[in-house]
Amino acid sequence: MSAADQAAPVICLSGPTASGKTGLAIALCDELPVSIVSVDSAMVYRHMNIGSAKPDTATLQQAPHRLIDIREPWESYSAGDFIADVTTEIADIRAAGRVPLLTGGTMMYFHALQNGLADLPQADAGLRAELDARATEEGWPALHAELAALDPQSAAKIKPNDAQRIQRALEVCLLSGEPLSKLQENTQPAVNAQFLNLGLNTGLEAEDRQVLHRRIEQRLEQMLAQGFVAEIEGLLAMPEMTPAAPALRAVGYRQLLPHVLDGQPLAAAREAAVVATRRLAKRQLTWMRSMQGMQWLNPDDPQAVASAAELIRGWLQAGDYAE
Repeated sequence: MSAADQAAPVICLSGPTASGKTGLAIALCDELPVSIVSVDSAMVYRHMNIGSAKPDTATLQQAPHRLIDIREPWESYSAGDFIADVTTEIADIRAAGRVPLLTGGTMMYFHALQNGLADLPQADAGLRAELDARATEEGWPALHAELAALDPQSAAKIKPNDAQRIQRALEVCLLSGEPLSKLQENTQPAVNAQFLNLGLNTGLEAEDRQVLHRRIEQRLEQMLAQGFVAEIEGLLAMPEMTPAAPALRAVGYRQLLPHVLDGQPLAAAREAAVVATRRLAKRQLTWMRSMQGMQWLNPDDPQAVASAAELIRGWLQAGDYAE
């Protein structure tokens, strides 16, 4: 088999929000010939530094992260965009003789990379505006009921008030004439790769959940102290921005918008952000449990970096990949 035909080794380091993924990934850069690629749907946006927990300038100089700051906050960025970008980055890293280390918490991106992405129609601004107008008049539960008639399998996985997912599922049905669930069955892996899945186990067990919840609250408090509210105000002051911009759907940003726009008490917005972030962490862990061959790591173990590096070295050697 030629080098060009050999499956690329790709390390995927995932974990719930606030579990310490970035710190571990950076430490691994000192131990192994790896290059970091961010797997985060908020960090792709410029000007969104505090609320996305983006590594600071000094950290990025020490350990550069690819796929950070590649979009303006009023622009869209989809799983399909990520697949196109990460495929290029993986090839570039491999050409430099290094190993891609993908790290982040956007589990849909990991899933799409490892399991394939359905060939779906592009977003249609006119149809989305029509669906939004109908939702304003009828409510999203009514549109969810319509989705249930067109695509019961997808509707069963989507909550009646999940506006973004209802809109996209209906859009796909109406544009393609096929249920989203049927189109998703016909997927192919995006890249010729062998994946090593490493997952941080903070919050995985019930007894650890309070630890994760405390970290989530502490990180939000730190973000607020650093100027999270002012960051959102600055985003909204940009001429191209609206409260409906894709970037502001990110957890944390979305929950603080009522405080910035409507004067909701900060305490209420803060509590909403904490609850939403806890739910996000729970979803992330659910995704992680389903990932093939997941190797769990304890980020609080003093030997976590050494253990991860040893595991990666063994995997690379077993696959006959040069370090």
